[in-house]
Amino acid sequence: MILKQHLLLYAVTDSRRGAALEAAVLSALRGGITMLQLRAKDMPDKELLATARRLLALTNACGVPLLINDRADIAVAIGAAGVHLGLGDGDLRQARALLGPGKILGATARSVEQALAAEAAGADYLGCGAVFGTNTKADATAMPPEVLREICAAVRIPVVAIGGITLENAAELKDSGTAGIAVVSGVFGQADIEEAARNLRGLAERIF
Repeated sequence: MILKQHLLLYAVTDSRRGAALEAAVLSALRGGITMLQLRAKDMPDKELLATARRLLALTNACGVPLLINDRADIAVAIGAAGVHLGLGDGDLRQARALLGPGKILGATARSVEQALAAEAAGADYLGCGAVFGTNTKADATAMPPEVLREICAAVRIPVVAIGGITLENAAELKDSGTAGIAVVSGVFGQADIEEAARNLRGLAERIF
């Protein structure tokens, strides 16, 4: 697996659950997402485990890696591709020890210092933003374009941009050094999820 290629269009789930979540993910997969992150911070462990297993069956069938937000233990339990840890959401070295060397470990970084620290701790890629601001996370402030470029230049691992990315603004990330885009509402917040993913995939292929 070439990680950089899977970061081209990285979809992060929204708050829907059950059959609605599975249907949305299936539509996103049909539209061409290249990686999926299950982000369900408020979901009880038993439901999270069952949901992760069902989504893994869908992503495996499409050759798309599934990462679990914050929960390395869940990722290991179901055999997911890896885990993504947000700032303050867990120790990267501990997560790497639990995952082992063959799994993907993603980390959030909003500064060069955080990016270098995450790389040194074993992160395989960085999620950086919010590049255009976002309504998805209340604490995510907009990242200046120069900071994103500085992070990309400072690390050897790939960087994916996240935060408020749409068909209308994604092209602004060209030449930023990022490997791709990560979206929540840009895919899952659209009336036609499959079409939204297809359009973003096409645009990402032209940009990156």
